[in-house]
Amino acid sequence: MLLASLVGGLVALAGVSFFIQPQDSTNFDEKQQSSFVSLLNNKDFTIPDGINFIAAASLATPAVVHVNTKVSFPSKGGDRNPLQEYFQMPPGEGGSANPHKNGMPMSSGSGVIISSDGYIVTNNHVVDGATRVDITLENNKRYVAEIIGIDPTTDLALLKIEATGLPIIKFGDSDNTKIGEWVLAVGNPFNLNSTVTAGIISAKARNIGILNDVKNNLQVESFLQTDAVVNPGNSGGALVNLAGELIGINTAIATRTGSYSGYSFAVPSTLVKKVMNDLMEFGTVQRGLLGVNIRDLSPELSEFLGKKFPVEQGVYIGGVNEKSGGAEAGLKEGDIIISVDGKKTASVANLQEMVARKRPGDKVELEYIRDSKTFKVKATLKNFSGDTDIVKKIIPKVTEFEGVVFEELPSKIKDGLKLSGGAVIGSVQGSKWRSAGASPGFVITSIMTSDGRVRIQGPDQLIEVLRDLSGEEIVVLGKFQDGKEYYFEVKVD
Repeated sequence: MLLASLVGGLVALAGVSFFIQPQDSTNFDEKQQSSFVSLLNNKDFTIPDGINFIAAASLATPAVVHVNTKVSFPSKGGDRNPLQEYFQMPPGEGGSANPHKNGMPMSSGSGVIISSDGYIVTNNHVVDGATRVDITLENNKRYVAEIIGIDPTTDLALLKIEATGLPIIKFGDSDNTKIGEWVLAVGNPFNLNSTVTAGIISAKARNIGILNDVKNNLQVESFLQTDAVVNPGNSGGALVNLAGELIGINTAIATRTGSYSGYSFAVPSTLVKKVMNDLMEFGTVQRGLLGVNIRDLSPELSEFLGKKFPVEQGVYIGGVNEKSGGAEAGLKEGDIIISVDGKKTASVANLQEMVARKRPGDKVELEYIRDSKTFKVKATLKNFSGDTDIVKKIIPKVTEFEGVVFEELPSKIKDGLKLSGGAVIGSVQGSKWRSAGASPGFVITSIMTSDGRVRIQGPDQLIEVLRDLSGEEIVVLGKFQDGKEYYFEVKVD
């Protein structure tokens, strides 16, 4: 009887324990739900610091500026430009892209302070064609910025304001950024200053074909893809990790409406840092080229060539330029590059980014496959001219007359307008010329005088003509850079 009582007691205790303790669920959703509910019921539960966005936002926000530009001309021919659409404000939504206001369009974007003495990184398309760039800090202080240099191949630009002791965002290493990692986008969408949104890294080394009009096909698109909300006005703003480090410059969005539709794209910080150093040191970007024609290795390529490759990811060499760094290193058509400097290259975008971080004369170690065998070789990168010299910045010749700065007409604009000569107005300080209708970006092609018409070939000739016409009323004829013809009358002193 004693033994039976003892066994009965143990069974009763086990039964009570079974009903009091939560049953072990066999459904994964139920496991997660019970765990989540228990956390919510715990009054002492707080979000861990590592997942909290407050610290990163407080570090990044003071160093993100509002960039307002005055542009002397709209896009050539009125063609749709997705990059322009990204940073310009739609009418009626807090924007200022009004071509009739003050005689020239105004657009809004963002920038990131990267040095305490006033250097700012933004997108090239934010300042492209700008005759004036105004910077507004988070504390509402305003400055006029100088454009130090631009790089259309990466859509980056470097600005400078005269200030000291500014807050900065430290560069992070975008190579160490992982897919799924939390990030913050900081910028000025729709003129809503210092806006912070959160998301994750959705993909890396993404090519979206937005820079396809770059001369010589030297564009580099290896974007970080995120789902942090960005909109027109965010362009040029900061993408930071939870440590508040700069890991990218927000550049574009995937959209059919002009507003955010789920994905945004940022230039990775490792590439941004190299481009900024080049622009600061040389005024232009130093591009090291391998000199090979490449494409992504894919099942379609394998089927097209009628053979099976020994790897599934890599960069296929479709041709090698003579006397290039790749040719001198022994690369041949049909080789498959699988790594650069020990880092895996799974796509063309990935390879282009890694090479674009180098300068002419730098060496890269390439690992490639040929006939199912793996080889390693070092290649010396060259510039577009085929040597290892540093490229010098071309400074346009500037001539001034009565407070108006006249510049050489760039060949790109000359060809686009089908002109044989002319002089472009760089800036207008004199009130007389400004009141007459002169505006930056206007291309002067001829001068009408009492003796007839004089064709203008360049700034020097224009100055000579104007000096000979002292005291005379003249008509200045020309075109805006969108092709629209225009003229104005002014009296030469």
